[in-house]
Amino acid sequence: MITPHLVSRRSFLAMTAAASAVAAQARISGGSSSHQRPNIVLITADDLGYGDLSSYGRADYRTPVLDQLAAQGTRFTQAYSIAPICTPTRVGLMTGRYPARHPVGLREPLTLSEEDRQIGLEPSHPTLSSLLKEAGYTNGLFGKWHLGVRPGFHPNRHGFDEFFGPLSGVVDYTSHADPLGRHDLYRNTEPVHPTGYLTDLIAEEAVRFIRQGREPFFLNHQGTAPHSPWQRRGDAPLRASGDGPFDVGPPDRFPDMMRALDEAVGRILSALEETGLTERTLVIFTSDNGGKQYSSMGGLAGGKGTLWEGGIRVPAFVSWPGRVPAGVTTTQVASTLDWTATILAAAAASPSQAHPLDGIDLLPALDGGPLLERSIFWRTSQRSQQKAVRHGSWKYLRVGDGEYLFDLALDPGERVDRKAAEPDRFRALKAQYARWDEQMISPRVGLVRS
Repeated sequence: MITPHLVSRRSFLAMTAAASAVAAQARISGGSSSHQRPNIVLITADDLGYGDLSSYGRADYRTPVLDQLAAQGTRFTQAYSIAPICTPTRVGLMTGRYPARHPVGLREPLTLSEEDRQIGLEPSHPTLSSLLKEAGYTNGLFGKWHLGVRPGFHPNRHGFDEFFGPLSGVVDYTSHADPLGRHDLYRNTEPVHPTGYLTDLIAEEAVRFIRQGREPFFLNHQGTAPHSPWQRRGDAPLRASGDGPFDVGPPDRFPDMMRALDEAVGRILSALEETGLTERTLVIFTSDNGGKQYSSMGGLAGGKGTLWEGGIRVPAFVSWPGRVPAGVTTTQVASTLDWTATILAAAAASPSQAHPLDGIDLLPALDGGPLLERSIFWRTSQRSQQKAVRHGSWKYLRVGDGEYLFDLALDPGERVDRKAAEPDRFRALKAQYARWDEQMISPRVGLVRS
């Protein structure tokens, strides 16, 4: 069990991180040659609601590839994004640390404003990709970056050998322009102008990367689907079609976007199979936050931008033939930060001792060990004041001036406030959140510029 007290918990994580990497090397390779370590494919959907896959209950369309991938591995029912919106979650993924430890993690999200264009993830901070590169991995990022548009914040500065995708948070799927009409599709640092549907183009680049065979590799697929604008293959660019702002579009486009996402994942998995890499590749699928108006949150309250369960609980599953059991559903509580820690452990890559990870290695739980009890914290401050902590099955939530206590084991839809019935537990979780918040940076911290 991980102690709920922040200081001792951080010390525990710092002391065990290196040991975890050494133990993972022994479990995985039984030797020292790098090719014995797994290739790693991380696929993150954009604005995918908890109930948006047919394996999670969606009934008006099917996602057969993703459903099969989930069936071939271990499916999580209590996985979370570490933020309810794009940029902070990506900060958490890349650093393995709470977004509120970083100035860029306070942007909810980075926008196209001139102020936000000066902000990004500083290359001096160790990242998932830079640590894997130090461990001998070839790294590719295909899809959305959203951690800074200026050259000093570029993915190639963070350990990615290859990058293809938009630097900002949202682009037209057809024209590849941002909402201000500026072109935003790059191969490494150079703008490129291919013709095609963005979801397909990103998948094609990911497949090309796989076929290069530069093992071990880390493929970080950060596709933009099903984030708005809601466009299908062949649709006209939004500015030409007269559909207006990027957040609108008829709901019948959403299933087509989901089918395109499913097919894109199918191309990646087929490339692994055709190159004989499936058996030695760890594949993780998840989402960066909950969904928007056309998504299903699977009966959960709220959605993207909120700390209600619908804004942060996401689909997630892990496949690794011969290592991760197939056909299993787990109630292990997991977060974005844990994917970072798990990937580093699987790769036998040492985390930074100066920047201890906030997540935990889930491989022991996936190997059939006991479920790992722990606490997860959330905070939003730019668009709305929200606070939350989950410990065990209990969740403290504050939205504006309202405070709540929920037992998620009995009430995942957060309909019954238990703070009056459980005053001691309410006070304990609120105090636990306060101790954590004291360790984070102020929402008013200065900007990081490049």
